[in-house]
Amino acid sequence: MATINTNMAANIASNSMTRNERSMSSTMERLSTGLRINSAKDDAAGLAISSKMTSQIRGLNQAVRNANDAISMIQVAEGAMKEVTNMFQRMRELAVQSISDSNTANDRTALNNEFVQLNAEIQRVAGNTQWNGTNILDGDSTSTTFQVGANASQTIDVDFGTLGANITSSVTYAQAATGATAVVDFTGTFKDGDQIVFKTEAGNTIKIDVNSTLAGHLNSTNSSGTGTAAAVTGYTLAASTSAGNVETSVAVANNGNLTITGATESGTASFTISDVSVGRGTQEAVNTADITDSTKAASALGTLDDAIKAVNSTRAGLGASMSRLEYASDNLQNVAQNTSSARSRVLDADYAAETTELARTQIIQQAATAMLAQANQSQQAVLSLLR
Repeated sequence: MATINTNMAANIASNSMTRNERSMSSTMERLSTGLRINSAKDDAAGLAISSKMTSQIRGLNQAVRNANDAISMIQVAEGAMKEVTNMFQRMRELAVQSISDSNTANDRTALNNEFVQLNAEIQRVAGNTQWNGTNILDGDSTSTTFQVGANASQTIDVDFGTLGANITSSVTYAQAATGATAVVDFTGTFKDGDQIVFKTEAGNTIKIDVNSTLAGHLNSTNSSGTGTAAAVTGYTLAASTSAGNVETSVAVANNGNLTITGATESGTASFTISDVSVGRGTQEAVNTADITDSTKAASALGTLDDAIKAVNSTRAGLGASMSRLEYASDNLQNVAQNTSSARSRVLDADYAAETTELARTQIIQQAATAMLAQANQSQQAVLSLLR
């Protein structure tokens, strides 16, 4: 039927061009972005799958970095413990030397001086070895968790052990009719299980076991020191009543200072203390050892053997954790690689297929344009009927 208002051939050609343009536009977008899915309309299910895979891949890559950081952290701790082992070995060597009676008292004093200094350095290493500003050998990292997976609860726990504490002290003295006192001001944080050790001028060694309550008092920051002093238990007072021994009590004030009351024989009696230190963990037993005579040196030998064994055990655990984390890191990289490959098959554009599709749509676009022109010209034939 010859009509003018409705040109079906032109409508068909126009609709075909619209659909072809949509297809060509989508193909060009895929070629320009390299992605098969550029919006949800391209593939709703594929978009959801690829998004979940992206979360996994990014999580896995971060887990690899976490594992490598954990390995570095453990290497720092293990390196410090290696030097601690060397110092313990030297201390043991000094103890063996001091046992022999070929050494005079002066010789043993000289040996003990090095022994004490090495012990102090072990204490310093224990309190100052840090990773990213955090102490790792003073008992704060006995249960350290590393995230080594893309999802929650995919963790590895590492125990860095408790080597020692770096708590320093200063002592001031005062005299009163009620007895001479020594006030010890500590710098550092106490923990439950620490042990304070000091010697009186009479040679007595006093040990104070720190429980959680005492640790709280010692860690107090109340600068006024007001309130009732807390009595300290867990130590044995010297049996002698001569000046130079702890006679009356040991108490801690609210400002965290340890007050030691000494001889009360007269208002002028005084006493001094020395070798104030705080032991913790592996170093605690060594903290009270000395090699000033043969018997003490023999006792120190056994103590050092136990300390070396404890450090070796901790180092073995750290080494095993490093090995485990290395394998975990390798596995995470493999999983990330394979997940990326799977995501690529879902998300990425196939350039061979897309360039073929582009060529097809371009040819159809040209043909449709030509056919639309022919359809528009076909209406001109109706005019011949009016002549």
